Amino acid sequence: EEMGIADVLKRVRAVVGDAPTYLTFDIDVLDPAFAPGTGTPECGGFTTREVLRMLRGLAGLNFVGADMVEVSPPFDFGAPAGGGLTALAGATIVYEIMTLLAASVIAQPQARHVRLRE
Repeated sequence: EEMGIADVLKRVRAVVGDAPTYLTFDIDVLDPAFAPGTGTPECGGFTTREVLRMLRGLAGLNFVGADMVEVSPPFDFGAPAGGGLTALAGATIVYEIMTLLAASVIAQPQARHVRLRE
């Protein structure tokens, strides 16, 4: 909070550099108002807007793989058909992560990247 997103992104880039990078995203970093469907909700987390800004700010890093953890549909709420706030946030975040991975593959076509299971 004191550093701000721009400074956090600068620090990430300074640490990671051009090294192959694996991104793990834990959904419970979001405030429960945005993602209640997790086993460990914590008040005071990030908004989805902040997370999307951070993820988009990671463009250009050498991503080789990624995952998302802690989404728990039984704890989610939203539409009666089963979709909810956490599902929407998770799907949006995974889309952004996949965009980062695709950009890395395009930028470094000769590099070895993690393959999706067939």
